[in-house]
Amino acid sequence: MTERVVLAYSGGLDTSVAIGWIAEETGAEVVAVAVDVGQGGEDLEVVRERALACGAVEAEIADAKDEFAEEYCLPAIKANALYMDRYPLVSALSRPAIVKHLVAAAGKHHAGTVAHGCTGKGNDQVRFEAGISALGPGLKCIAPVRDYAMTRDKAIAFCEEKNLPIATTRKSPYSIDQNVFGRAVETGFLEDIWNAPIEDIYEYTENPATPREADEVVISFEEGVPVALDGEPVTVLQAIQQLNRRAGAQGIGRIDMVEDRLVGIKSREVYEAPGAIALITAHQELENVTVERELARYKRQVEQRWGELVYDGLWFSPLKRALDGFIDEADQYVTGDIRMTLHAGRAVVTGRRSEQSLYDFDLATYDSGDTFDQSKAQGFIEIFGLSSRIAAKRDLS
Repeated sequence: MTERVVLAYSGGLDTSVAIGWIAEETGAEVVAVAVDVGQGGEDLEVVRERALACGAVEAEIADAKDEFAEEYCLPAIKANALYMDRYPLVSALSRPAIVKHLVAAAGKHHAGTVAHGCTGKGNDQVRFEAGISALGPGLKCIAPVRDYAMTRDKAIAFCEEKNLPIATTRKSPYSIDQNVFGRAVETGFLEDIWNAPIEDIYEYTENPATPREADEVVISFEEGVPVALDGEPVTVLQAIQQLNRRAGAQGIGRIDMVEDRLVGIKSREVYEAPGAIALITAHQELENVTVERELARYKRQVEQRWGELVYDGLWFSPLKRALDGFIDEADQYVTGDIRMTLHAGRAVVTGRRSEQSLYDFDLATYDSGDTFDQSKAQGFIEIFGLSSRIAAKRDLS
């Protein structure tokens, strides 16, 4: 039986050429797998047919939009996941979702190898291969661009030689990755970190400087899960999609940053994630209302580590899985409504309400009806500062 390789297929030049390239280099048959995580663009049936035309023995498409939203984006929202306090893990979240389908396809088609189109200097190669090794420990991984030095010039020449049905003349100056949770843009003139982004690179967001009317939205959560917008029930996918449109129309979610890649280099990235930023901002504020102080303080440490694990490709690791359990426990009372004004590139919280609220008006107020016993404050301060006061006497002696 001829060996088979499952290829993560996007429909672009590199992965289309990789079908024939892998066959020539390894003698294996290629099964192409395209996974829809809300990236938009071409109809995936067209993509599937292109894979077959490029030499794949079989080609599959998987509609994973709801799965991606509920099993990957939602945990990130509940974790308030922002790598380096800014990046909502747009690409990092999609890789384990794709990996799950690649490994399933490898089992279905009796393939011993999984291939992807990543380079040797990015994060995605790690995310794919760490995920594949976690879900399919016996599978091998290959990356034609990295392992066989499949440069773009070589890919174009191969494409023309084999008369493959894909355009090779147009080349975007940018490297772009997108899904329903956001969009990532890099390379081209952006590699000079002094250059400012231009409006042409954005698709999910409008210019925040353009005058327009503000948009007010009420986001409802149940145990940390967004369940309604303005009182209308939504799935997680619908919440992200609708806020992508509404927050995107206000220019919310643009991020221009230099980030620390796992492979040890710094990289300039431009992201736009309007729905993600709006949902995380609302979720954080509802946690401020409903989560007890010490739990909230510790959760912030967990959130940072969770984001680092996911960024580094360790979605299926034991630590990430254990932290998921902590986050779910911490979010059990995160139920209620957050009102936000979306305007001029910002999502600003203007109202909060929850039956699980820990905010006590009678304790917080400075007006009549205050139930906080201020007479106890002096004794509390005496005891709270005792250890520092003892140390200070020693240090000053």
